[in-house]
Amino acid sequence: MQDNMISVRDGPERGRGMGEANRMHIQVTCAIIEREGLVLAAQRGASMRMPLKWEFPGGKIEPEEGAEACLHRELMEEMGLSVVVMRELPPSMHRYPAFTVTLYPFVCSIRSAEIALNEHHAVVWLKPDDLPTLDWVEADYAVVEAYRRGLHLPAEIRSRKP
Repeated sequence: MQDNMISVRDGPERGRGMGEANRMHIQVTCAIIEREGLVLAAQRGASMRMPLKWEFPGGKIEPEEGAEACLHRELMEEMGLSVVVMRELPPSMHRYPAFTVTLYPFVCSIRSAEIALNEHHAVVWLKPDDLPTLDWVEADYAVVEAYRRGLHLPAEIRSRKP
């Protein structure tokens, strides 16, 4: 991710036109990284837009780039992480006052590397039930809830890739 959320998660990309269609709309990936029953949350830097809010790491899908390829690229750039995608969650759209973002969440595990804080202020590993206690960027709240709801599904349904 770049140094501010607007240019990465919410920059002007797709969906320009008149009126509501003139609203900026971008496509963004995010990683719900699991390890030993815990989930990684990343705190945005103090100089970034939406400073010190929590988010799932990820970033803007570039033109001609697939969502999963974007996820791998962004996690390597932001945190030096290589991950294994275990499953996708349904996309989630959120309207901010000036733009709309669609998040494409992926549930992942870490393949290799130590976490480097190239873009973020801090990271924390939490139990899924503790995720709502953080001060998330608005767009990630729906992803937190979708993830937590999915934990109550049978394992054979949870582990399926769409």
